[in-house]
Amino acid sequence: MNVSLRALRYVVATADSGNLTEAARKLNVSQPSISSAIAQVEDELGVQIFIRHHARGVTLTSAGARIIGEARGLLNHARDFTQSAKDLGSELRGEISVGCLWTIASHLMPSILSGFAESHGGVVVSLEEGDQQNILDSLAAGRTELALSYRFAIPDEVAGEKLTAFPPYAVLPAGHRLAGRKDVELAELAEDEFILLDMPYSRDYFLNLFRAQGLEPKVAFRARTQELARGLVGHGRGYTITNLVAKSMDTYDGGRVAAIPISGDPEPVELMILALKRQSQRPAVDAFVAHLREMFAPDIPVRKKAASRR
Repeated sequence: MNVSLRALRYVVATADSGNLTEAARKLNVSQPSISSAIAQVEDELGVQIFIRHHARGVTLTSAGARIIGEARGLLNHARDFTQSAKDLGSELRGEISVGCLWTIASHLMPSILSGFAESHGGVVVSLEEGDQQNILDSLAAGRTELALSYRFAIPDEVAGEKLTAFPPYAVLPAGHRLAGRKDVELAELAEDEFILLDMPYSRDYFLNLFRAQGLEPKVAFRARTQELARGLVGHGRGYTITNLVAKSMDTYDGGRVAAIPISGDPEPVELMILALKRQSQRPAVDAFVAHLREMFAPDIPVRKKAASRR
């Protein structure tokens, strides 16, 4: 169908006015433009919409009356669509889609989303969680407009902005021989059983912490979630490593763990805002980015509050 919304507006205005001259005056267009639009719609639909009366304007045929009713509904939908599109593009309202690494989401997103909702109540954040590859795939496919993740295998088409860095901690059973220490060396844990958080790219990061010191951990179990790893640690099945320390040292099933900084200046992970370079950001997305920057700015009190929860 090749009928334009403009042609439909001309036809509806003619029905409302009862004659072409008045419709042209209201729309501030020429009368031939109105005539051409009516002819286009009638030819395209194969239906006569108006009966022309010499010197008395036009009246609707029975089929024309039904078409005008449908056209009004279509024009209303088009008007709503236009307003919604304007809202998405220029006002801080609507919905934005954000990707987030699983481990980051559980530790940081509750306070991030809560704070953003308080300052931007008109914007709904749709969150998509996944591993690093899921996050990057969602950005590339356009399912998400923004992502919060680590600096792991970021492709050329994705721009990254560093927010902060998290050093690694050893997570030990509460009764472990090293649990009361101020810090711990990886070499002191090399003979203990290691519970590896086995996610794409994360696993390589954790293993490389050891290999950078010429060590090889004794991997006893591979967990897909941090809480499973913590739970096994709480039952004395080994230790794990994390960069995001939970506020509570209690595990889901009632175990108890301790989080100790790893000495020797090990490589931290960098928390990044990720977005496609080719994609221009809407104002609502820009507002969420500004909120993230404020949350993690070192001189902002809310940053210290968020850090205390890790």
